[in-house]
Amino acid sequence: MLIDYQPHGVCSRRIQVDVEDGVIQDVAFTGGCNGNLKGISSLVKGMKVEDAIQRLSGICCGTKGTSCPDQLSRALCQALPV
Repeated sequence: MLIDYQPHGVCSRRIQVDVEDGVIQDVAFTGGCNGNLKGISSLVKGMKVEDAIQRLSGICCGTKGTSCPDQLSRALCQALPV
């Protein structure tokens, strides 16, 4: 499943996530802090979607009330079974 998500309230403009059988295969951010987002992408590869959501949800960047990791967790919610 390929998720194409437009984040809100952060510097990144797009998040693309590839999920297979509930496991994150790849993550690509467009825009934002390149090095940090590459690091986050690398860390979540191979992680179960539920685990990544639990770890990343609610992280804030400054006073924004959200962050790129938090927006990634919101994108990953689309991969959860209904």
